Amino acid sequence: MLKNLHGNKRLQLKFGLAMGIIFGFLLQKGGVTNYDVILKQLLLKDWTVVKIMLSAIITGTLGVHWLKSVDYAKLHPKAGGIGVNVIGGLIFGVGFATLGYCPGIVAGAIGHGALDALFGGLIGITLGSGIFAALYPKLNQSILNHKTFTHQTLPELFNVDPWVVVIPVVMALTFILWLLEYLGL
Repeated sequence: MLKNLHGNKRLQLKFGLAMGIIFGFLLQKGGVTNYDVILKQLLLKDWTVVKIMLSAIITGTLGVHWLKSVDYAKLHPKAGGIGVNVIGGLIFGVGFATLGYCPGIVAGAIGHGALDALFGGLIGITLGSGIFAALYPKLNQSILNHKTFTHQTLPELFNVDPWVVVIPVVMALTFILWLLEYLGL
């Protein structure tokens, strides 16, 4: 099936759309498309968002590394830099602070009918993307093209089997998730 998916762009689009719908549905069922939940997270009063993110990171880490270990996936990490992270963080931060939604949550909130996400979020994402695209040539010549981080993964850096890093990281994140639940956060 994966070979069929890799060679068929139309099937990739259908699969992507289906996964996006499932993702949005799960975000909505998890409660994180609710503006009040996001606001309470920012005020450190509701930890739903952090718990969902930790669960996704744990699941994704195990899934991606399993797929890689059975040769169904290959990792292609890209080098990064301070400039890329600062620019991306500023764009994300301004949008998140202004509206109270991140891009994935905007899509889920639009799906359940939040008008603020539809007008503010969709328009904001469209304008922000357009501004970034217009500024990209100049930014790429200066800030974005300056790579200060390696493209290596931690297992490559330490020259160890990936599972030597994945298992302790997953255990640590699982402990944090358990601790949040235990503390009633």
